[in-house]
Amino acid sequence: MMGILGPDEIEDVLRSERIGRIACVSDGWPYLVPITYVYDGGEYVFSHSAEGEKVAAMRRNRQVCFEVEQIRDVSNWRTVVTRGVFEELPRDAEERAMDLLAGRFAWVRPGEVPRDRQEESRRRGGVMRPVLFRIHLVERSGRFQLS
Repeated sequence: MMGILGPDEIEDVLRSERIGRIACVSDGWPYLVPITYVYDGGEYVFSHSAEGEKVAAMRRNRQVCFEVEQIRDVSNWRTVVTRGVFEELPRDAEERAMDLLAGRFAWVRPGEVPRDRQEESRRRGGVMRPVLFRIHLVERSGRFQLS
């Protein structure tokens, strides 16, 4: 049976997964790449990236598509497709994004600050600061198949 996901099911997929795909346009062509992300439970998906083709393309054209899927097998899956707007985060908004991402992905003890959040250690190690961004989700839809 195939069907359409309701709003609560769409929320569940966005909350439960960690990898999605961003589609943007680069040099006139569709460009699709996987990203790790965290959903804030509202209007935004937060992520980070090194400088590169994806970030350059999203800076030129802020309209993107974001897709997340849960695949159990070929006849048991759920997928969510959203349309959204890329928003690069200014320095003063980066801390919240880093906290969300670190909370979802970092392997640290409660109360401990992840080492990659410490600016001084990044500079000493020559690590380039990532581009932190969010996608403002303006439209959402979802489908499922269940056998």
